[in-house]
Amino acid sequence: MTVTTRAVWTAVLAAVVAAAASLDAFGILPLTGVSAALVVLLAIGWAPLLRLPAAGGTTVVVAAAGLGAVAVAAATRGEPVLRDVPLVLAMALVLAFVAEMLRRGGRPRLVESVSGTVTGAVVAVCCSGWVAAGRSEAGAALVVVSAVGLAVASAVSATPVARGWAGSLVGVALGGVAAGGTATVLPTTDPVSGVVAGVVTGLVVAVLRLLFERQPALTSRRAVLAAVTTPVAVSGILVFVVGRLVVAVA
Repeated sequence: MTVTTRAVWTAVLAAVVAAAASLDAFGILPLTGVSAALVVLLAIGWAPLLRLPAAGGTTVVVAAAGLGAVAVAAATRGEPVLRDVPLVLAMALVLAFVAEMLRRGGRPRLVESVSGTVTGAVVAVCCSGWVAAGRSEAGAALVVVSAVGLAVASAVSATPVARGWAGSLVGVALGGVAAGGTATVLPTTDPVSGVVAGVVTGLVVAVLRLLFERQPALTSRRAVLAAVTTPVAVSGILVFVVGRLVVAVA
């Protein structure tokens, strides 16, 4: 699967996040379910994407970290919503070392395996940011606005105009415009907040697109799952931070 096709699928996942957030009449459950699904997709493909030597252990650690963080973000009462997520990440770090100790055959590429597994756990934990953002004062509207900006930026990155740094900035700008425009039709967000959220998620797409351009075609389907999910996962925690800043300024 090429870089262009992966960008399109990233846009689809972002649209799914926006759709889940818009179902706020059902509470946080739809957004929690989608966030958990993002973790599963990421966990399945992370080891093949980085070509790590212990795929089974990496998958378990990444999935446990992400699902644990999403569950904690959904279940925690009061503020701050993510106060227990660092504990989940710390336990994931311990689990990563345990997984390496259980390896057999001389443990080749040990440092690469540990660092890759821990990085995957951090990215998976970022998915909890979508749930936390949906529960924050900024609410589901900010999640919808941010996801729309992410989807537009991803769609633009699939076009030839998005090549290189200059082209990537076009996607960032259009993502900001799309998010700001969406914010104008939602009663609980303002256009400035929408533009900021869209630009932040657009920058994530731009940076990761330039990174993944070094792997122009992925033949492993599992690796593709992680590649298309990573921008959406990382954006989750950044959207939560944007929401915090918006509330603080307001």
